[in-house]
Amino acid sequence: DKELNVVADIDPSDRPISQHWSWDRILRSCFIKQSDVLLGIYLYRNDFDMETVKKNFLFYEPRTLHESSLSYFVHSILAARIGDIDQAYDLFLKATRLDLDDYNNDLKEGLHITSMPGSWLALVEGFAGMKLKNGKASFEPIIPHKWKSYRFKVNFNGYFLLLKISHKEMEVTNLANTDVCIQVFSKSYTIKANALLLISINRNEK
Repeated sequence: DKELNVVADIDPSDRPISQHWSWDRILRSCFIKQSDVLLGIYLYRNDFDMETVKKNFLFYEPRTLHESSLSYFVHSILAARIGDIDQAYDLFLKATRLDLDDYNNDLKEGLHITSMPGSWLALVEGFAGMKLKNGKASFEPIIPHKWKSYRFKVNFNGYFLLLKISHKEMEVTNLANTDVCIQVFSKSYTIKANALLLISINRNEK
């Protein structure tokens, strides 16, 4: 029964609405403070096909206020998952700069600790597309247009991997003393102990 407006319709002088609107007005609106349905889709990623993820993201994201540290990074991960690299990058920046730019005018109340590891998750699970698949670490990497590359280290099942992703290739260094199997775009690779593997990520080849 609610009027389905979007956040872009709100006068910027009313943001954040939690500091300008009454709770009665907020609850009568369609606006969402943070990711809710989308958080469930993120947590149970293997239970939803891409079309379902995209349909829900396109409906809920424009109506989400992101007046919570739990919100930007979840939306960034899902934007990356549906292939919207530009929006994923914009949401990633907002997750990383939530306190630096004091988006919600509430820094005086304390730091948003959850947004800090959330920014790391946006990088690893969003842009690098890391997830558990068939008991293996699986990756579907993308890279923002403004970056030349990005790099991170993960500890997966007791072994360490160092990954560097550029526009053309993915470097995976196995820092463990045993061979490690991973998947990249559903193709399996075995990386020898203490060895480096180069994988082409030219999306036109897949």
